Amino acid sequence: MAGLIKRGDTWHFRMRVPKRYLAVAGRKEIHRSLETDSERRARELLPDVKAKLLAELDEMSIIQERPDDADAYRAAQKIAQARGFAYRPLSDLLEAPLDDILGRVEAASADPATETAKALLGAIDVPALMLSGLVDEVESLAAHENRYKSENQLRLWRNPRKRAVANLMMALGGKDVFVSEIDHSAALKHKAWWQKKITAEGLSMESANKDFANMAGMLRRYYEGIAQPNPPEPYRRVNLKDRHKVEARKLEIPIDWITEKWFAPGAFDATNAEARDILLISIETGCRQSEIHDLPAIAIVLDHPIPHLRLAFEEGEDRREIKNSSSARLVPLVGVALAAAKRHPNGFPRYRGKSNYSGTMNKFLRGNGLLPSVQHTIGGVRHTWESRILNATKRMDVSGEMMGHSVKVIRGRPVYGDGMNLTQKQELARSVMLKVPEHLQ
Repeated sequence: MAGLIKRGDTWHFRMRVPKRYLAVAGRKEIHRSLETDSERRARELLPDVKAKLLAELDEMSIIQERPDDADAYRAAQKIAQARGFAYRPLSDLLEAPLDDILGRVEAASADPATETAKALLGAIDVPALMLSGLVDEVESLAAHENRYKSENQLRLWRNPRKRAVANLMMALGGKDVFVSEIDHSAALKHKAWWQKKITAEGLSMESANKDFANMAGMLRRYYEGIAQPNPPEPYRRVNLKDRHKVEARKLEIPIDWITEKWFAPGAFDATNAEARDILLISIETGCRQSEIHDLPAIAIVLDHPIPHLRLAFEEGEDRREIKNSSSARLVPLVGVALAAAKRHPNGFPRYRGKSNYSGTMNKFLRGNGLLPSVQHTIGGVRHTWESRILNATKRMDVSGEMMGHSVKVIRGRPVYGDGMNLTQKQELARSVMLKVPEHLQ
């Protein structure tokens, strides 16, 4: 068979090096042992060995052409791994056991390709990415994970990470540094900077901890992207704690308040119809405001025997990312929610893809005496609805499923069997439904 030769009792693969790889391979032919004396087994192994060899030549080309790129670092790791070694930078090899070093030298001597020697002897440096470029690099690495995010959601993903980088640079004296230089000492300077800022400005520790979490996440993603062995964890155990802090909970909006204040004629005359109806839908669905105002028209299903909202990850022009996989669900429309959806079958373009609804509506409600106290916010509607479902069923897993929470987490074990179907959800929603005032029908 072409490409197969036998040396003694062992079969070998022999490949003439394609012209485009001659410069990097350093020879015209490459031989690789297939480590078998069976011709049948050798024939089976041949396609995979050839594919791996061509891939390795591609990796050598990357090292030769772009030695300072992150791709070259990844290529060096793959080449070393193919020879049975983990890639270790030269600085690490200086402290490695002598047997490891001698094994690498012997393997490098057996291959005339300079790039093989560079990979085995740690001559490719860790990519020299600057801290100022970290967010862009991580965004590129996270492109698939973020594929459902709308432009506004990407902005909301990107901005806190940019803020974390900017704050770290300030903590380091306003200097831009290499990412590889961000060690535990740098993280502690970041922490100390935040401690002073919190004391001086009376800020919440949560802002600092979000910074630390975003930096830790970006560094972890970056080192995964370059397949760094034993990556540093400079932000490990770096956080701020307030042992006196009392956990805050969003207050529910009392049902009587909803029916007497919000359902009163003229209560929402001073705001727009979209803002009012997003709120009305949340009252009878328990959906997050963003789940409602970001709905594309196709997700408002009114021509079905059971009118409902389809909350899902969307791609294309109307792409949007919902909070998590548990949040993907069908939500029956009943009562004021159904009436509101019928008034807006194409959704809510005034607020779609933006992040100003909650703030705008809270300001309106507070300014017009439509919130029970200064501690209450529009987010309390979701918790009111959850309590209504929980009171009716006495089961947190059922209320959680209706809300888009993880039933697995609530039950503390794997979930078996079917979930609630749309008919069952509608029956439950109707059982706690509030009476629809005539002016809101």
